Amino acid sequence: MSVQNGSKWIEQDSAHCLHPFTNFKALNDKGSRVITRAEGIYIYDEHDNKILDGMAGLWCVNMGYNCEPLIEAATNQLKELPYYNLFFQTTHPPAVELSTLLAEVAPEG
Repeated sequence: MSVQNGSKWIEQDSAHCLHPFTNFKALNDKGSRVITRAEGIYIYDEHDNKILDGMAGLWCVNMGYNCEPLIEAATNQLKELPYYNLFFQTTHPPAVELSTLLAEVAPEG
């Protein structure tokens, strides 16, 4: 990613994005850090600085970034049935399998 694109993204971010839990004065003074890619437990910014992602993407990528088994499983599921609700007496295999696994590890009662 070029620094030129990074500058454009920072400008657009400043004009259009609302950042939660942010000191807006500091954000206005410094601008945003643009995260452009990730690998394993690291993220990289627009200057290609390698940064340890200690919060695991806000605790959403606890298996790391680009985890091939997870990517493969998600891709297969997205191709087969990306989503369906459980309303009106419907179910689907992933919901049944997950609820069964959760019941097996949950405490009695």
